[in-house]
Amino acid sequence: MSLSHACRRLVAVTAGVTALTLGLALPALAHVTINPGTAVQGSFTKVAFRVPNERDDASTNKIEVSFPLDHPLPFVSVKPVPGWKVKVVEGKLPKPVTTEYGEVTEAVTTITWSGGKIEAGQFQEFEVSMGALPKDTDQLVFPTTQTYSGGEVVKWADEPKADGSEAERPAPTLKLTPAPAEGSEPAASATPATAPAASTSTTAPSVAPVALAADSSDGTARLLGGAGLLVGLIGVVIGALGLRRGRTS
Repeated sequence: MSLSHACRRLVAVTAGVTALTLGLALPALAHVTINPGTAVQGSFTKVAFRVPNERDDASTNKIEVSFPLDHPLPFVSVKPVPGWKVKVVEGKLPKPVTTEYGEVTEAVTTITWSGGKIEAGQFQEFEVSMGALPKDTDQLVFPTTQTYSGGEVVKWADEPKADGSEAERPAPTLKLTPAPAEGSEPAASATPATAPAASTSTTAPSVAPVALAADSSDGTARLLGGAGLLVGLIGVVIGALGLRRGRTS
């Protein structure tokens, strides 16, 4: 076996192994997610539940998202998705929850989108506006059920693992970060206020050299252009004289 043939065979085998590895890894990554994945505690936010279709022989035709009952969201609204029907269900909480808006006894428990199609190799985003986000937890988990046209039902309901590794069927999870401390914004805004004076004083000396460099290069270009034109004219005159002499002789 020649060296070139062996190299070609090695490249082919490596490409096949890589393709097989990627093919096995992709399905594990294509789960239902919430985007963006983070929001600020106590704020209102808009998120999108991103749903990919993982099947080649069926389309996704129903999505049901369950909302947390231990940290209910007082205000929830949905954005219409063309071709899909949406149903927002409110229900009584297992026990009342006290929020800054008062005691909450009822809240949105599920949102269901149905009637549309997510074909193979496609995904769809379902947008929801919600708030105010709780301040006493660092995450909200939204167990989601995905139904296919063939009748298969996939539950994305596994909560995040304590060690940080990904669960087999992870539920869409919104991470919550603390709001900025009071008084931090004025301090931050004071820094940019002094920045323009400093930047003006440091950049001012560099303006003149740049302008001079531009003028110098422009003058040089004109000089060279004029010299080239003169040389060209001389060539034309010499050529004409040569042609005249040839005719005379």
